[in-house]
Amino acid sequence: MSPSSGEAALSSGPQADAPSGPDEEPSPSSGDAAILSALTPSAPTQAPPKPSAAVEVAAALAVLARGAVAAARGNSGVIISQVVRGIAEWAATGDELDGVGLAAALGHADKVATGAVSRPVAGTMLTVLHSVAAAVRGDTRSLAEVAETAAATPAAALEQTPRQLPALAKAGVVDAGGRGLVAVLDALAGVISGKTTAPEHELEAAVAAPVAESAPYAWEVMYLLDGVDEAQLPVLRKELSGFGDSVTVAGDGSGSHAVHVHCADIGAAIEAGLDLGRPRRIRVEPLLTPTPIEPGGGLDRSVVAVVRGGGLAELLRAEGVAVLAVPDGETPGVEDMIGLFNEAAGRHVTVLPGGTALSAAADTAAGHPMSGDRDVVVIPCASPVQVLAALAVHDGDRRVNDDVVAMAEAAAATRRGELRIAGEESLTWVGRAQSGDVIGLVDDEVVLIEPAPASATNLVAAAMGVLNRMLTLGGELVTVLAGADAPPGVAAELAEQVRLEHPEVELTSYASGQAEAVLLMGVE
Repeated sequence: MSPSSGEAALSSGPQADAPSGPDEEPSPSSGDAAILSALTPSAPTQAPPKPSAAVEVAAALAVLARGAVAAARGNSGVIISQVVRGIAEWAATGDELDGVGLAAALGHADKVATGAVSRPVAGTMLTVLHSVAAAVRGDTRSLAEVAETAAATPAAALEQTPRQLPALAKAGVVDAGGRGLVAVLDALAGVISGKTTAPEHELEAAVAAPVAESAPYAWEVMYLLDGVDEAQLPVLRKELSGFGDSVTVAGDGSGSHAVHVHCADIGAAIEAGLDLGRPRRIRVEPLLTPTPIEPGGGLDRSVVAVVRGGGLAELLRAEGVAVLAVPDGETPGVEDMIGLFNEAAGRHVTVLPGGTALSAAADTAAGHPMSGDRDVVVIPCASPVQVLAALAVHDGDRRVNDDVVAMAEAAAATRRGELRIAGEESLTWVGRAQSGDVIGLVDDEVVLIEPAPASATNLVAAAMGVLNRMLTLGGELVTVLAGADAPPGVAAELAEQVRLEHPEVELTSYASGQAEAVLLMGVE
């Protein structure tokens, strides 16, 4: 007989522990089972595992990133939203946001923010962000130390922005977005370290007294775009860049994108989004017009230049010319050129570009809707020496058209030569050049090869060979621009040699700082 439930539950001693045979397994009734269930302690219910701190941080940052993209205002607002998104994406990998993690997250944020901008421009918020990413790259110190470095670094980069962007230099202010990034990183460092002291660097910027503005000729268009295929984003950026600048297309990590563009055609900006997705929360705000012409000021024209090389840029600025200094190997975008045009005073703007590629970039921007009501004329120059020749005959008292013709004739009449160092073996019209040889060119054609090394003596010999060819057709003035790789004293040695061989010729030399050629020469 099976024991009763009471016996099974209450009996103790050997009888309770005695094993039963294989054919004598107890089989309690349903009532017995209920009492047994009530009296037998049940296993504790397993609570769901608590998310780790890293998971919670990643989730919070993801929400913050989506909100930042949705609420972004202006180009700088979109970029800072991508900084948050980049940090959130890195945190989603599951690694801890300690010192090493914060350094890596800021590096990823730099890549994400830069990737969202169609044409990154030096002197903007991105430049300040680059300096932060570079300063903490590979840092293995504590979280507080990395945060302090991230906060201390961008102030120096911010101070340099007026030297990198003509529009800022003209206004005498630093980049507003970069200044905002400095403030955000200051706050981050303060939260992490617990310090409440104000930052040492100055965040205030001088604000000019408000002046009456003419009607806006361009607009800032922003909207959120849903349902767009990621593969179509480059197409959207290209289309927007065709009629506007400051183009930014930034994702929030969950399928929505913030679109930002400065343009003259509001409808075209919105239609570009309609072709690929569903625009919503559309905002349109007027932009400032180009620098207004002051009534009675007498200035009806300006001359601006686009060149490579810091030395040449400073030389032109000393002559009162607004200059866009382009880094070697890069081509200025429409936004860069429009900024240069708007920096100029007067309705008529004459552009002197110091090279074929720079001339093409200036031509593209001259007919852009964002150039507003400016009458922009580009004088094609194949070399910086032609820029100097054109500027030498500029006369502000002449009629605008006459002045443009005079500068264009002076540039075209200037014969140009240059010396380059061969980077590899090549076959030219005058023979085979080996790596390291000095190659002399006249109007882009190779005319001589001076064997390596590129010493000052060999460079002077090659330069005289080039000049002698150009002077056979006559000439009174020789201009020499020494490049960044020119040996010290080579310009002075060349001047002495020219004086000996051509005493009738006047030679003027300057340090240009450009890296494309060792020496640039012009004969007028």
